[in-house]
Amino acid sequence: MNKDISAETIADLEKRLRYISGIIKQNGRKILHHYPITSPQFVALQFLVDDDLTIGELSSKNGLAFSTTTDLVDRLEKNELVERVRDTSDRRVVRIHVLPKGKTIIEDVVEKRQEYLGDVLKNFSGDQTKTLNELLTFLYEEMEQVDYQ
Repeated sequence: MNKDISAETIADLEKRLRYISGIIKQNGRKILHHYPITSPQFVALQFLVDDDLTIGELSSKNGLAFSTTTDLVDRLEKNELVERVRDTSDRRVVRIHVLPKGKTIIEDVVEKRQEYLGDVLKNFSGDQTKTLNELLTFLYEEMEQVDYQ
């Protein structure tokens, strides 16, 4: 821990980040009401849109039990948002692939979330927005480096 930062400041930062995260989740849920998808399914689709994953890999990324992830993927598949595909290099491995309908939902929801953020940032100057982005990028990179248990 940085000795130059007081425990009070760290507590305040954690609280603000927690509240911001909560607001983002609440607004995300409001947006998702217009789509045939739940919040956990949306999170899974976000992981899958970048890369086809196995059920085990997806379970690790989203922190859900293997059986829960299997049920979640079953529902996504039933709604024609994903499909199970055999790996080309190892036929024993099954990967989850996002279908066009799933990609469209991700793109639409992300666009609406970005519109919301744009509305929130309307009173920020260009410099403030740039600085905020740089600081959040730095925070994210530092969080990726620290393995806290």
